[in-house]
Amino acid sequence: MRMRTTAGKRLPIIVVVLVTLVTGLAAGFWMPDDEFFALRKNFQIFSAVYEELIGGYVDPLDAERLMRSGIDAMLADLDPYTTFIDEADNADIDIITRGQYGGVGLNLDVRDGSIIVLSPIEGTSGYKQGVRTGDVITEIEGRSSDDLSLSDIRGLLRGEPGTVVELTIEREGEPQPLHFVLTREHVRLKNVAHAGYVDLASGIGYIKLDRFARGAEDEVRSALQDLRESGSLNGLIIDLRDNPGGLLDAAVAISQIFVPQGSVIVSTRGRRPETERVYRSKLPPVAPDLPLAVLVNDLTASASEIVAGAFQDLDRAVIVGTTSFGKGLVQIIKPLPYNTSLKLTTSKYYTPSGRSIQSIDYGRHDGRQTAVPDSLQRTHHTANGREVRNGSGIRPDVVVSPGEESDLEAALTRRAGFFFYANHFSAQNDSIQREFVVTDEVMADFRTWLEEEDFTYRTNAERVVDALADDLTESGYTSTGDELAALREAVRAEKQADFVRLDAELKERLRAEILTRYFGTSGQIEASFDHDQQILAAASLLKDRSEYDSILTSR
Repeated sequence: MRMRTTAGKRLPIIVVVLVTLVTGLAAGFWMPDDEFFALRKNFQIFSAVYEELIGGYVDPLDAERLMRSGIDAMLADLDPYTTFIDEADNADIDIITRGQYGGVGLNLDVRDGSIIVLSPIEGTSGYKQGVRTGDVITEIEGRSSDDLSLSDIRGLLRGEPGTVVELTIEREGEPQPLHFVLTREHVRLKNVAHAGYVDLASGIGYIKLDRFARGAEDEVRSALQDLRESGSLNGLIIDLRDNPGGLLDAAVAISQIFVPQGSVIVSTRGRRPETERVYRSKLPPVAPDLPLAVLVNDLTASASEIVAGAFQDLDRAVIVGTTSFGKGLVQIIKPLPYNTSLKLTTSKYYTPSGRSIQSIDYGRHDGRQTAVPDSLQRTHHTANGREVRNGSGIRPDVVVSPGEESDLEAALTRRAGFFFYANHFSAQNDSIQREFVVTDEVMADFRTWLEEEDFTYRTNAERVVDALADDLTESGYTSTGDELAALREAVRAEKQADFVRLDAELKERLRAEILTRYFGTSGQIEASFDHDQQILAAASLLKDRSEYDSILTSR
């Protein structure tokens, strides 16, 4: 009986993998005889070890968990973008490729230990039924959020359109918890988060692109048309900061809105011949001469870098900000048995000048990652002959730092001080004007609220004084107590003055967060136009056409 049970467990495992192998070969997956022999040999060894462990190990083993451990160990030696997607996470593929999923339309995050709603997506069940930014989720489907991770809650909110999910939340200003029954539906994520004018009088437009999912090209074209209909468009800022990328085809389609027809936008090369492709612009550009400034930062990655790299190499835009992430690897999604998938790196992509922007070398296949050394970085040239380098992301033509965050601002951000005070403010004020500004009275209320919330933080100066005191004690200096006390008092005085010294910065941060409660993401983005240093630098550059042209033609 035991032999029969073991054989019964072996058969599905071997059949599934063999079917996958045969299907791959039938689809054109070819390899040399010696590689095929190694594949078959090692597969047989792996399946035999797996069978013996499941059937004969001293303790019962979870077959699925053991196989997943083997898969994870195998992939750990490769790049972090080659991942196994199991059935539970397969819905994420729709988000990656189509920008949509089945759910209730709530963007979530963790703030100060609580699961909070960052924003409900307009038009979805969560939005229509009154869930608000800042709401704290306490229960979902009768389960306490204290026992669930952010990933768990996202998984519970997603599901088949037409089904319902019960949610309990706490809201600032409401004495009792609020209960919602939300209906899951097809939620479509916008690629363009905001489009408008940074400076209407000067005709400087702005498009914030959050992702490159299906439909991104249509959204950009529509945003461009709306800008032209609502003002005199003389220059455009395309904001790719914090954009993690998406579909390569979407990046190509958006690029061809602006670059000359026939231009190379990107090329890909991998191990197999079919991965070698050159993507050119197939259509006449809609905006061939519109001056462009593209904003990038260290979280601008993948498809975003394709667009930024193409615009830079073709001298079609000035790149502004800080160096991008440096992800020059291309993945495809391969379906596997039982509704699982493999996101597989198959090639690298190259900008029109021929440079790879991949900043990390995973070629050792030992799980370690190293930066591309300077010795392997080469100089390439744009269409106008400007020098650009490979191997370290997209380096901006104009470097503009977002500015250093003070200890106080960092602490307020980390402890979600701005976020939760905005909840408090909106509970006390039913509406505000879009031109709302944070007054001295609001700032005073903010400081009072922080005191009631027992908000404290430590500055770098305080840490330095503490370290100095420890060093002096260890060195035997015992007569420095008065001097240290005076130093601590001076640091405390400077810390108290931070609210006055940083008054303008704190007001801007608070204004952006409060506007989000009433006008959503667009309100928050518009609020940043007056103080975002990178946006201001890009707008200034677009207004100065001679400076703009000189950057694109200088060698």
